[in-house]
Amino acid sequence: MAGNDEIRATAQGTAPVPLSVLDLVTVGAGRTATDALRTSVQIAKLAENRGFNRYWVAEHHSMPGVASSSPAVILAHLAAHTERIRLGSGGVMLPNHAPLVIAEQFGTLEAMAPGRIDLGLGRAPGTDGATAAALRRTDRLNEGADDFPQQLAELTRFLDDDFPDGHPYARIHAVPGPVQATSPGGVQSPHRPPIWLLGSSGFSARLAGVLGLPFAFAHHFSAQNTVPALDLYRESFKPSAVLSSPYALIGVSALAADEEREARRQVLAAALNMVRLRTGRPGLVPTPEEAETYEFSPMEREFVDSWNSNVIHGTADEVRAGLDDLQKRTGADELMLTANAHTAEIRLRSYELVADAYGLPLG
Repeated sequence: MAGNDEIRATAQGTAPVPLSVLDLVTVGAGRTATDALRTSVQIAKLAENRGFNRYWVAEHHSMPGVASSSPAVILAHLAAHTERIRLGSGGVMLPNHAPLVIAEQFGTLEAMAPGRIDLGLGRAPGTDGATAAALRRTDRLNEGADDFPQQLAELTRFLDDDFPDGHPYARIHAVPGPVQATSPGGVQSPHRPPIWLLGSSGFSARLAGVLGLPFAFAHHFSAQNTVPALDLYRESFKPSAVLSSPYALIGVSALAADEEREARRQVLAAALNMVRLRTGRPGLVPTPEEAETYEFSPMEREFVDSWNSNVIHGTADEVRAGLDDLQKRTGADELMLTANAHTAEIRLRSYELVADAYGLPLG
């Protein structure tokens, strides 16, 4: 079972806490999914070379502008192009999958990159209701969310290969996994992917606390719930074999640019993409030029202003100040940055500027 040392990290440079990266594998207008995945490799390499702690990809479906429908496949690709940085899901939406399948996928990833894999789990569908029904082959979507604690327990037992005698699954094994060590001549890795619970409300916060697991909160799209959820997690926390004390990470939208105006342009384009997604018109991330000429309705403008108020953006110094303030307000143990922009070069430059602002190491 994973322990404290596979979860906790040390801050680099002058950063108040460890910094990590959340990648949505965004696809901009005029770009392809191949372009987006190449950018992910570039960002992962940069993150590894500059001392970022982990690199996670999120599960989304039926969104043209987000090419991360298969986290395990993308993580295998990233593992082949990196050597040290932790890689993980931020997260796999467990109700969309059979627990055994996830145990097999992440056991395989662990075999590919021993000691570097995180398994972040969420209970939302990561898409609209119709797509979720197609994924799960049922329209009883609430049932999947309500069953999440049971699915989590089942997945954990597959990862640890410890179903009790008499259980229907006692003779079923997730491979690669611990069963290989018990076979004649078997040798098995001492690592297994640590489980993180992800959330944007209080449900997973409380569950993570009760189970003594690390918790990742989606501040980047549920900022009003961040402090209450983290408080609930800490209040609910019970020490476990995984963690002796709480460990909370928050996802943060942050975009640094050489000029403040460029940061505003890119953030506006990303906000227009969210407007379209929230109004049932998902598409590719528009160019800043398209966003600047788009005629926002009063309601859309209100949404954009609200959305962008939670995006830390501007020059490197402005972003550093915003991240420092957010960490102080929330007490987060780790900040996971997602830089949403149309252009690959802008996203890469953003992480580079943040690394420079905090004096993160080179190489």
